[in-house]
Amino acid sequence: MIARNTLEALAQRPLSFLTSSWPWRSLGYLLSSLATGGCVAGLGALLYFLYDYLGVFTVVAPAVAAVVVAWGVSRYELWRLRLVMTVPSGDSDAAEQPSGPLWRRLGARLRAAGGLRELGYGLVALLVLWWTDIGIVFVSLGIPLFLMSAPFQPTATLAVGWAGTLSGLVLLPVAAYPIAAWAGVRAAMAAAVLDPRDSELNQVVESRARLVDAFEVERRRIERDLHDGAQQRLVTLSMKLGLAELDLSPDSLAARQVREARDQARQALQELRELIHNIHPQVLTDRGLEPAVQDMAGRSVVPVEVDIALPERLFAQVESTAYFVVCEALANVAKHSGATRAWVRGRLGDGKLVVEVRDDGVGGADTEAGTGLVGITDRLAVLKGRMFLYSPVGGPTVLRVEIPCNH
Repeated sequence: MIARNTLEALAQRPLSFLTSSWPWRSLGYLLSSLATGGCVAGLGALLYFLYDYLGVFTVVAPAVAAVVVAWGVSRYELWRLRLVMTVPSGDSDAAEQPSGPLWRRLGARLRAAGGLRELGYGLVALLVLWWTDIGIVFVSLGIPLFLMSAPFQPTATLAVGWAGTLSGLVLLPVAAYPIAAWAGVRAAMAAAVLDPRDSELNQVVESRARLVDAFEVERRRIERDLHDGAQQRLVTLSMKLGLAELDLSPDSLAARQVREARDQARQALQELRELIHNIHPQVLTDRGLEPAVQDMAGRSVVPVEVDIALPERLFAQVESTAYFVVCEALANVAKHSGATRAWVRGRLGDGKLVVEVRDDGVGGADTEAGTGLVGITDRLAVLKGRMFLYSPVGGPTVLRVEIPCNH
């Protein structure tokens, strides 16, 4: 499992966690709170200046200064989440920043949704959280570093010095755990308070991904049950009907009925095989995306040229999604396009699988006109993929999808 944040990294095996970048990222995240401490020092210096030289403003000006600094600290807290999250929460209101004087922008920000929440979190970060971060780092690293400094103590014996050094070296990796744990909790709290809409959206996306995974598992279970159960029984039935036909007179009524029953069993077996193949083709599991698409193209009623060149096998979910996209696209070509040829192209680049399906049909495809293209966009959304459609009236139609491969 690839960790997406510090808390997920903590769940990995100790060696995997300690040799990754997460301990260092967590340490950097907590030490970056020194910038907030600098803001506190600057605010204190401002208050001292106002108290000595501008006493008339000692009530209003410090309050305005504290609000401005707290607002800036909340923005800083949201920005530095990238240190402990692979995909940091974005500023969803960045495009709606007001313009004008500082007081007008500040008032608009406070009136916006979540403005008071941001201000409150910024004040808590100024008063409590920044020195808590530094305290966690100081205690976690201070104990092993103090023990490692034993040989430099003037009253320490050689044995005490070596024992202290060894104890410090043993405790030093352990210090990564409280640092990473607090950094993970701090980041989760900041993301939940400062960007709750993204947090809820991520939960919805993750739940949808789990549903798709469960659906894929259920599809494969049905495919195995049909392949190992119903299909084998139909094969056995067809063989027994053939043996029974040998014991009957070729011109008898019973022989004709047995032949008809055998033909129907053979037809049902063929339909069952097609159904099993459409549920999840075994060639996709065994050999990958390119052979599976080649096999599907060979059974298409519209001639299809396949040009898929991948350097290696992709994740099963990526291959399954790409195969689903090509299936739906070629089904639309066969049903609605009136095309005489189609082309499927697939390449891997910049961490994305790019699949393009083209045809020479009449065009006019619309995502609002049917469920096929909507199903493709829904399936792609689980992997944060994108779909681009170019289909002018008169053709041609080009469907292009991009699927990230880092899942």
